This record gives sequence, structure tokens and C-alpha cells, in this order.
Amino acid sequence: MKTLTYIRLSFMMFLEFFIWGGWFVTLGTFLGNNLSATGAETAMAFSTQSWGAIIAPFIIGLIADRYFNAERILGVLHLVGAFLMYQMSETTDFNVFYPYVLGYMIAYMPTLALVNSVSFNQMKDPAKTFPFIRVWGTIGWIVAGFTISLMAWDSESGIAAGDLSNTFLMVAVASAILGIFSFTLPSTPPSAKGEKATISDILGLDALKLLKDRNFLVFFLSSVLICIPLAFYYQNLSPYLVEIGMAGSTGKAALGQVSEILFMLLLPFFFKRFGFKMTIIAGMLAWAIRYFLFAYGNAGELVFMLIIGILLHGICYDFFFVSGQIYTDSKAGPKVKSAAQGLITLATYGAGMLIGFYIAGKVTDANLLEDGGHGWNAIWTFPALFAAGVMVLFAVLFKNEKIEYKE
Repeated sequence: MKTLTYIRLSFMMFLEFFIWGGWFVTLGTFLGNNLSATGAETAMAFSTQSWGAIIAPFIIGLIADRYFNAERILGVLHLVGAFLMYQMSETTDFNVFYPYVLGYMIAYMPTLALVNSVSFNQMKDPAKTFPFIRVWGTIGWIVAGFTISLMAWDSESGIAAGDLSNTFLMVAVASAILGIFSFTLPSTPPSAKGEKATISDILGLDALKLLKDRNFLVFFLSSVLICIPLAFYYQNLSPYLVEIGMAGSTGKAALGQVSEILFMLLLPFFFKRFGFKMTIIAGMLAWAIRYFLFAYGNAGELVFMLIIGILLHGICYDFFFVSGQIYTDSKAGPKVKSAAQGLITLATYGAGMLIGFYIAGKVTDANLLEDGGHGWNAIWTFPALFAAGVMVLFAVLFKNEKIEYKE
């Protein structure tokens, strides 16, 4: 790959995840303080990610793969996103805000697949080259988080002044830049031009036969269930850190992405040394531990517990979800490989997270205190116990099998 192409793709990936991290982390805090949203309303807003994930395959399968170049669709979707982000920054009522955020997520979620398509189309050996491109996405998310804290938009005074609305303006600008820049990216023609589109192909239903395998069925159900505690992290982390008085909360939350880079490097060693089952169990155990740390930590003498909980994100995400992608790839075989990955994505970020955000909203509202605060110990204990339960079920029902780690 030419150096200029590498730089262009890296910049694309940086902006793609700078955009996501630049508003999604602080969304819960913004909704609660700027729009006086309830836990249930906050859950509705976060659930738009799931609706976007469910609708995304249709946009990719029916349009991107058959009629238009991926980079052009990427550009159009981000320009639409820039407009919607600007509208969100101007909104002061949840009922007005919700249609904008739903429309935005329907436009944004397909771009996650499109940036991958544009990247892979330029690579002779994606397994070796893609990680060096993708890591810039994680760096983009980290930079977004540190920028918000550096500008003090997430500080007590900043939140009181309504400064979190600036996150949407920042992302609107970044979306506009990426939208325009996308039209200059290397040409990525439709991969299935002229082929007939079927619902089965688009949703990856051909991979359903994999569920006949007991181990894959256990893994599939565990993946859906573990997304319930995952939803608590996305929805409640920022409101929790802000409410207990942690300074620079968004920047500190971004440490989770720093650990993601570190544990991604350690994953091959752990996977080869201990095998798939133990790697998955370690990931689920990390979810339980982190939530117990959140339940009993504080912004004072026990702040180290919160930092450790955030830093566990690398194990939580990489050891479970990345290992799961490797496992799915090995079980599916070449004919239904893409369909299987699509099915897992639909089940986790679609159905699993949708259920998770709903439950997180209900649990949060059930622990609302009279003074307007929350009973965070109970809120975080629920996903901790839930993750531990999923881990036990997986450990008992999944029979150990050898899976090769393909770099």
C-alpha cells in the first residue's frame, strides 16, 4: 500500500471514531442535564444505536453492495449526519431531539461497515495491514474524549452552562469534513453489482444453520446476553462519573480505549496460551469485576477502583467480542463467513443492546433518589451479577474446543 493511501485511510478511520466518541459517551449526561430526560427516555436515545445496527444491513446490502461506490455513500451519509448533529445541538426538548438522533444513527451505523470496505479494497493482506489502519479509529475516540474534558464541557460549571451541546457542534464539523473528504477516497465499486438481493443474504440468515452446533448456540446466546450489561456501561458511565463529582470524566473514560489498544496486542498470546473458552470467560469475568468496582468505588479515596474499572474495558471488549469474531470466522467456513459475522452483529449490537438499553433505563429509573441523584450501588450491582451469571452458564454449557488464532 502506498504511503499516501495509508495516510488517507488512517485519517478516514480517525474521523469515523472521533465522530462516534465525540458525543455518544456524554449523551446520557447531556440528556439528563440539558433535556431533563428520564432513564427510560435516555434508554430510548441510546437504543437508536441498535435500530441503526438493525437497519444498516439493508443499506449496505441493498444499496452499497449493488449500486453505488462505497466511498460516495460514505460521503453522503456523513453529510446528512452533519446536518442532523447540528439540529441536535440546537434542541432543548427530548421529543424533538429523539427523531434527530434516530435519523442520525440510521445514517451513521452503516458507515462502520463502509469504512472497512473502503480500507479492505486497498489491501493485499488485510490481516496484516488493517490493524494499523483501524487503530487510528481508537485514537480518534480517545482524542474526542480528551478534547471534551480539556474544553471543560463535562465539568460541573460546563454542564450547568449547557456546554455539552458543543459536543454535537464539534461532531457536526467533523462529520462535514469526513463527508467531503470521503469523495476523495480511493474508488470502491459495488462488490455485488447486478446480483439479486435477498433478505436471507442481507440479514445473514444462511448462517442460522450454525446454531445447530451446540457450542456455537451457547456462544451465540451468551453474546446476546452479555450485551445487556454492556448497555449499562455505555448508557450510565458518564452520568455516574459526573454525578459523583469526578473531574475530567470524559477524558478518564477514554482510558478504556487506551486499554483496548494494549489488550488487543496481548490477545494473540492469551488466546494461544489459554484457548478460546478461557479467553471468553476472562472477558465476562472482567465485566462482573468492573461493575462491582463501580458499585463500591467513589471519586475520593476509592477513585482507583473506578480507574481500574475503566481500564478493564480492554479485556471486556477484546477478550469477548474480538475473540468471538475469530471463533465465528473459524466455525462458519468460507461460504457463510460474511453471513455469520453479520448475524452476530445483528444479534449483539441489534437485539442484545436493544434489550440491554431498555433494562438499563428501567433499573436506573427504579433507583432514582428523592434529591434527584441515583442509587448507583444498586444500579451497578445488577449488571455485575448478570455478567457473572452469563459467565457461569457459558462455563458450564460450552464444551472446550481448539480454535486457531488467525492473525
